Amino acid sequence: MPFIDTPETNALKSKVEKLLSEIPDFVDENRNLKINVIKDCAENGNVKLLEPLLKNPQTKKAFFSPVLDSIVFSTAKFKEFLEYSSACNSYSKYLGQKIGLYMGDSSLLDRNEVVLNFPFKDCVLEGGQRKEDGLDTYYEYDDKKGEYTEKQSKRREVFYNEVLAQDEIDSLFSSKAFCNAKRYEKGKAEKCIKVNRDAELNTKRGLPEDTITDNLIIKGNNLLALHSLKKEFAGKIKLIYIDPPYNTGSDSFAYNDNFNHSSWLTFMKNRLEVARELLRYDGFIAIHCDDNEQAYLQVLLNDIFSHDNYLNTVCVKMSHLSGMKMSHKDRKIPKIKEFIHIYKRFGNPTLNEYFIAGEWQTVLDRYTKFVEKCDDDCKNWKVRNLNEKIKELNIPQDKRLDFCIENASNIFRTAVNDSFSKFPKNKYFEKIKSAQGLEKFIFNGEEVIFADAKIKVFEGKKLPAESIGDIWSDIGINNLHNEGNVQLQNGKKPEKLLERIISVFSSESDIVLDYHLGSGTTAAVAHKMNRQYIGIEQLDYGENDSVVRLQNVINGDQSGISKSVNWHGGGSFVYLELAKKNETALEQISACKSLEDLTELFDELCSKYFLHYNVRVKEFRKEIESEHFKQLSLKQQKEMFSRMLDLNQLYVNADDRHDKNTGLTKDDIAITEDFYQLKKDGE
Repeated sequence: MPFIDTPETNALKSKVEKLLSEIPDFVDENRNLKINVIKDCAENGNVKLLEPLLKNPQTKKAFFSPVLDSIVFSTAKFKEFLEYSSACNSYSKYLGQKIGLYMGDSSLLDRNEVVLNFPFKDCVLEGGQRKEDGLDTYYEYDDKKGEYTEKQSKRREVFYNEVLAQDEIDSLFSSKAFCNAKRYEKGKAEKCIKVNRDAELNTKRGLPEDTITDNLIIKGNNLLALHSLKKEFAGKIKLIYIDPPYNTGSDSFAYNDNFNHSSWLTFMKNRLEVARELLRYDGFIAIHCDDNEQAYLQVLLNDIFSHDNYLNTVCVKMSHLSGMKMSHKDRKIPKIKEFIHIYKRFGNPTLNEYFIAGEWQTVLDRYTKFVEKCDDDCKNWKVRNLNEKIKELNIPQDKRLDFCIENASNIFRTAVNDSFSKFPKNKYFEKIKSAQGLEKFIFNGEEVIFADAKIKVFEGKKLPAESIGDIWSDIGINNLHNEGNVQLQNGKKPEKLLERIISVFSSESDIVLDYHLGSGTTAAVAHKMNRQYIGIEQLDYGENDSVVRLQNVINGDQSGISKSVNWHGGGSFVYLELAKKNETALEQISACKSLEDLTELFDELCSKYFLHYNVRVKEFRKEIESEHFKQLSLKQQKEMFSRMLDLNQLYVNADDRHDKNTGLTKDDIAITEDFYQLKKDGE
């Protein structure tokens, strides 16, 4: 039954508002209730909502019902009551207000609780990025038949619900052990059991003295790697740039479940939430995307980072009007752009100034006057028209730009400045000091601005310079396959693009993170620009891997931005792998050439690795000896063996480093303990 205005209902409304307004998470800065946040808590059965409602007899009676020996919360009834309470039934409530969407008396534009809801939002998607073709074959034990039966479905992803499987999530997000650590320097690679912590450098950049100062490349699941970085790098990263899978159906994000779109959002949300914890208070995050998900991604980012911390969405030209896209131009405007959503972590951090080369006619078209500085007294200087001076000197057309650049300190324009309005409009130069103590020139009662302030050096050549806007169409996108001497079939980003992002949002020695590293563009550019970097990648690109590219950088790679930043090689980085547990078992199963190989592996799987909770070892052993199992293809047999394993235990937790079954060497344990600064046995 819908709520109607009665004294009892109004009294209940007042009581609910009073109870909820006392909970900080449920009110905004103007003490208005965040209705959507409260609704989410109601749907999730959040204790911070249910507890005050249960304690009050009036609200307990209204929204809870006794069922056997329990009390059940009526979510639907409570949400209906919220709708009733916030409804604007009076015409007079709208008088004098702006047009738009409202929640109660407040415009949605003025509220912060508008969030993006989607299936799996409150879950964790482990997110292995293996591409699967067709259907996923798996096996379940049939109690009635007393045997394992083959089933098929679309691929099943590993989801963890944050309420129902909190223990699994705690284990999943525990710091992982490292293995196969190597330090790469020019011309050599050596085992690494200890990372560098430069106290002097850390002091200069305002970080704790024991912060790791090595460049790091981590191979393994990026969600787990991000959580493994929290203890060491939380609040220390200045810039995060990621170029995640775009969810186009043709990239590495190939989840074939019924909520492909929602899976992608969950995948992103899980990683962005921990990435936010890693950022410095004055840090930035830049996320590269295309049309497929950019709109939903921005709403998700508003939810995680807050709309107040949104800076820009940059539009980047990433392809030409050519190729297959032109075959559909009669039905769709060809797409040649991508987006970069940029958010700050907190406060009002400053951006570094960045200039691009421009044309004189575009940048300096208003600089039309030329002053001849004949002596030290500026009142004696003679002012001419720039074109008249060029004609007088008979400078040929192809030399005029060179002349203007060489004489930029004599070419000027004037601008109205209220601070100088008291000065007379004399037709000669005057030198004054501004309120800030700076020397300024005045001509004709206006401030003089010389052209040399707009001249910058680009790759050793002086050119007119202009500030960047939020449309970047000048990034070179040809011949990217040559950069770094590695290739990536799709999605390789130009070094110039990363050079611009890193220049604007970080300074030398700052830490830059990319947890979708791919072929290593971010790390390569950060290395050349003297930034510390952390790169995470879970896919193996073989000879085109980021490790190969960074070795090329150390050895003096001259592609990409090398010439513009005067790069000649040097430096080092440390390579680490998340130590595998059940992931190793999966690789062993994959390597088997026959049923005999699988059978020989069976005992090792049972004794050394973590099995799925519903596996019945005795029954499974009988099953693999049956004629039915022998008639299956090797691929199906391998799939059935793989399903024995607990996919939640793919990597080794650092706390389990001394377990004999982990397979960790002394060196692996040493680098793990040094990285996390853990106490060694006996200490």
